[in-house]
Amino acid sequence: MPKKYIFSVQSLTSPIRLDAFLTSQDIFKSRSCVQNLIKKSQVLVNGEVKKASFLVKNDDEITVFLSDEMSILIKGEDIKLDIVYEDDDILVVNKPKNMIVHPTSKETEHTLVNALLYKYGYEGLSDINGILRPGIVHRLDRNTSGLLMVAKNNNAHEFLAEQIKNKTAIRKYLAVVHGNFEQKEGIIDYPIGRNPNKPEKMAVVDDGKPSITMYKVLEEFKGFSFVELTLKTGRTHQIRVHMSYISHTIVNDSLYNKIPFKVKTTEQVLQAYSLKFAVLKNNDIIELTIDPDKDIKKVLKYLRSTR
Repeated sequence: MPKKYIFSVQSLTSPIRLDAFLTSQDIFKSRSCVQNLIKKSQVLVNGEVKKASFLVKNDDEITVFLSDEMSILIKGEDIKLDIVYEDDDILVVNKPKNMIVHPTSKETEHTLVNALLYKYGYEGLSDINGILRPGIVHRLDRNTSGLLMVAKNNNAHEFLAEQIKNKTAIRKYLAVVHGNFEQKEGIIDYPIGRNPNKPEKMAVVDDGKPSITMYKVLEEFKGFSFVELTLKTGRTHQIRVHMSYISHTIVNDSLYNKIPFKVKTTEQVLQAYSLKFAVLKNNDIIELTIDPDKDIKKVLKYLRSTR
């Protein structure tokens, strides 16, 4: 009995070939494997058979039928989870730095998903985002530590995703950035999309998706600021791109900031430190806050000592 996998196409900046899209989903060994499935009519786009060259776009639904031996499932790993909140439907973990949230084509081990699967298994996590992202509702960059919501079932997943979409879930970050601000609070509202010249990066581009970040200065130093950042949207690298665009790059962000800093840290000095959301079981509002991580404390200690 073949297994059915459904992929919902989202976050594309332009249409992409069907075979290229599926190859990027990481559960297939190669593009030739994908093309073979398409030829055998084991791939449907919105319920219809399409050619490998068919261009898929946002909101398309792709269904793939795989035999057991062709599917590549991620193995659970006994990695300790720092669980900050948990009920029957939802958990919130404090993700450490140097951990990616879900597997990629290059890395299939030591991710947050590997740890979640060891503790909960596929049956204990939502499957809306596919077999590589069980339970994952939103993401953090590898070297951004902090709070991340995980759904244990599809009802919880949809409940949390709707809060993010409607901006009722409040996600706040801490960061140390270069420069000082004339206005101590403000809104950064610039569209973000894929950098046309460097595909590994995002950028402010005219045809990008609407992206809004709110900032508030918490503490100032000579040439640096400690800020709180609130996401109103959730684009890839949003905070890092926005802060770079307004010339307040995050300290030690090697992708968007080439300015050297005297204190070494595990990449960008950025942490998801606060979450506010409603829980499914009774619609109660949960507000969680964690202490600044080691890198933020280390950098602040240095800056305070050099005043």
